[in-house]
Amino acid sequence: MVAGKYFTVGWEQLHRDSKALAWRLMDEIQSSRGPFAGIVAITRGGLIPAAIIARELECRLVETVSIVTYDEEDRGQPQVLKPPTAAGDGTGWLVIDDLVDTGTTARVVRALLPRAHLATVYAKPEGKPLVDTFVTEVSQDTWILFPWDTEAQFIAPIARTAGR
Repeated sequence: MVAGKYFTVGWEQLHRDSKALAWRLMDEIQSSRGPFAGIVAITRGGLIPAAIIARELECRLVETVSIVTYDEEDRGQPQVLKPPTAAGDGTGWLVIDDLVDTGTTARVVRALLPRAHLATVYAKPEGKPLVDTFVTEVSQDTWILFPWDTEAQFIAPIARTAGR
């Protein structure tokens, strides 16, 4: 898959958006469920949002599920490298990922943890119906560049590259 557009998310934006997700989840906790028993972070993209949300919700029990779906921008068949054994069927657990795209990973997680609450920071239209809570919707043809995928580097001034 080659993206039509790119959207760069920096560390501060990711922190703000993850905290906004924590606020939404607090509303969920207060309205119906009570506190979550623990958090399952979908690795690798869900690790940092899960850490922020675990802090904000004061949740100390964090489990992981490792699913490989992408190699760079190429999508393959999902492979579960590490199941979330501590979470059982997901009852009372919160699952966190950075993004739901086509829903491939979300479907695998739903099969593993059918009773969990699935939340993502960002959601694309194809995957959005599979999550219970998200913060920001982006178009399906947008590739999000997360801070762990990019780095700042020197760019020469325009005057040096304008063909003088």
